[in-house]
This record gives sequence, structure tokens and C-alpha cells, in this order.
Amino acid sequence: MSNHVEALPGFFADLVRCETRLYNALNDRLRERHGIVTSQFEALRYLRDHPGSRVADLAAEFAIGIGATSKSVDRLEKQGWAARQPNPSDRRSSLLALTDNGSQLVEAAEKTVAEALTELIGNALDSSSVSAAAQALSQLRSALERNQIGTPTG
Repeated sequence: MSNHVEALPGFFADLVRCETRLYNALNDRLRERHGIVTSQFEALRYLRDHPGSRVADLAAEFAIGIGATSKSVDRLEKQGWAARQPNPSDRRSSLLALTDNGSQLVEAAEKTVAEALTELIGNALDSSSVSAAAQALSQLRSALERNQIGTPTG
């Protein structure tokens, strides 16, 4: 077995543990400063950057099921951060939009996230390491998405 293949289980373990720790740290920071968690921030940011998205679009982007995504959108609506609007081209679906409160929240939270990522990643890795890791993860993500690996069925 080549060193490349032998290194993959350790790479996977490190990748998952780093993701979990970063996600948890962002959750704590966002909850403390803005009353939201990372998944809510990610959904709000996606809706800001992709106006007129549907629940299915969010589900595809984050590789989560439609039911879980719809419940997440319900919670965003209940908080007054997002709204469903009728889809003029398909009565069976709704288009999602940020409310003014949602837009203000995501803008403020984005500053918190940038600050936290600088602290958590930028202070641990130099710019060339960040660039190399970003490139590697982008390639891996593209391959997984292109081959629809890990896409939920429901």
C-alpha cells in the first residue's frame, strides 16, 4: 500500500475532528453574540447570496434532506429572519427571501465569523498552508459533488 493510501484514514480523522471543533467554536461564538448557530448563519448567508432560492436549493447546497431543510427554514421564518413567497413558475414550491432583520443579522454575524476564523485558522496556519488546504478541499468537494457522493435521498 502506498504512503498516500496509508495516510487517508488519518487525513479523514483530522478533517472530521477539525471540522467539528471549528463548527462548535463558531456555534458558541454566534450563539453568544447573535443568538444563532452556524447552520442558521450558513442558511441565511446562502439566502442572501442566492435570492429566490427554494428549500430544495438549500438542501442540495448543504447535502441535507428536504425535510430537515424545510424545518430549518420554518425556524428561520418563526424568528422573522426569512420568508417564503409564492413561486410564480411552480405553485408547489416557494421562493425564500431574507427579511430586513435577516439581512442585518447575517451581515453582523459575518463579521463575527470572519473574526473567529482568523483567530482559529489564521493564527494556526500560514497563508500558504491555508491556500494549499483550501485548494485540496475544493478539489475534493468538486469530485464528491460531481459524482453525487453523500447526497441524501430524502
